[in-house]
Amino acid sequence: MRRSLPGCCQQERPVPAGRPGGHAVSARYQVLPPTAPVPAPEDVIEQLVRQGAQRLLEAALTAEVDEFLGRARYQRVGQLRGYRNGHLPARSIGVGMGAVEIRQPRVSDVPEGAEPFRSEIVGRWERRSRTQGRLLARLYLEGLASGDFEPVFRALVGETEGLSPNTILRLKQEWEDEYRLWRCRPLGERYVYVFADGLYLKAGQEREKTAVLVVIGVRADGQKELLAMEEGYRESTVSWSQVLRGLRDRGLVEPPLVAVGDGAMGFWAALDDVYPSTRHQRCWNHRALNVLDKLPRRLHGEARGRLHAIYEAPTRAECARLRAGFAQELRAQGQANAADCLERDAQDFLTFYDFPEEHWLHLRTTNPIESIFAGVRLRTNAAKRMRVRENALYLVFKLILRLGTNWRAINGRNQISLLLAGERFVDGRLQRQPATEGAAA
Repeated sequence: MRRSLPGCCQQERPVPAGRPGGHAVSARYQVLPPTAPVPAPEDVIEQLVRQGAQRLLEAALTAEVDEFLGRARYQRVGQLRGYRNGHLPARSIGVGMGAVEIRQPRVSDVPEGAEPFRSEIVGRWERRSRTQGRLLARLYLEGLASGDFEPVFRALVGETEGLSPNTILRLKQEWEDEYRLWRCRPLGERYVYVFADGLYLKAGQEREKTAVLVVIGVRADGQKELLAMEEGYRESTVSWSQVLRGLRDRGLVEPPLVAVGDGAMGFWAALDDVYPSTRHQRCWNHRALNVLDKLPRRLHGEARGRLHAIYEAPTRAECARLRAGFAQELRAQGQANAADCLERDAQDFLTFYDFPEEHWLHLRTTNPIESIFAGVRLRTNAAKRMRVRENALYLVFKLILRLGTNWRAINGRNQISLLLAGERFVDGRLQRQPATEGAAA
């Protein structure tokens, strides 16, 4: 039985209409370059590992003090074993990938004759400095990558002197609480574009994959922002309707101008219901790969070049002409299935021509999400270690937030104000409205 997520934004779980046959987007999506340079995997992992080590260490130190004193902060008990007295001076602890700075809680006024507080965690960590590389790799895969903190702290403090089960549960609860607060936060910005996609993860031995439905928005200042991340079914209109209604209820009332996504989702029907004026832009990466999948491998090289030329055409008319010509050639070669795929829902692939040319690189594909999913997949190859669905959900949430700190604003963000003012673009060019006679006078 699936466990519902608690919280102020709890939604009824949808029942899938059919088998969730969605697919995670393959790493071979290289038809268009990403909108922003992706850091080298080892650099991102190093940064995430160090940040994760610092946070886990400080949380563990706080929990260690709670256990020593027999109470949490501000909690009153009958017999006191001492008081919290701020923190010791910040100190650096060497790890396998550099050093992290921690603030260790200080305990004072320990009753006379009682054993003073000494941190076992810091002592054991320092004594194992020679093996920090292996320890941090395990910390990342088994801690950050799954939310199952117990193996991490067994490595930190030893098999026989680990933290109590209650402490481990409290640390795991931290991610869940952070996610619950985040998913209910109000949205007060104006969002001009949204990108939607679903990422499938498999938890433990469960046969059914978990779809994490993700929506990223572009604000009026051109910056990207993670708007929603919910568990659901990628092909389900019901799942996406719940996501979009949640956005509307939290303050995203003004419809986005354009939504970008793959065609094989229930997202589009949900979008027409919740934001009927938002225009559709289908992802050219997905369409190009779908066409290639229907062609024999010997034709891939030429077809890939022709597809590039189609969606990089400078005008809508030229794009339509090139597409019709290529479809005709495919049919002449006996590749009718590929031709039909290329021409299906043709107009939904041309919306970007009605927006500034500087924005085309962003609007033609779901690369803003795909580049993020690539970073998430890099860190979740150990998905079999995730024991429950919710741990996988909290993991992806934390990873996307971390990766989002490196997002860049879209190109041509100065053009957004023109769009919001109602100015019209044709083939990426601003069409100035002629002045009226009254205005000229």
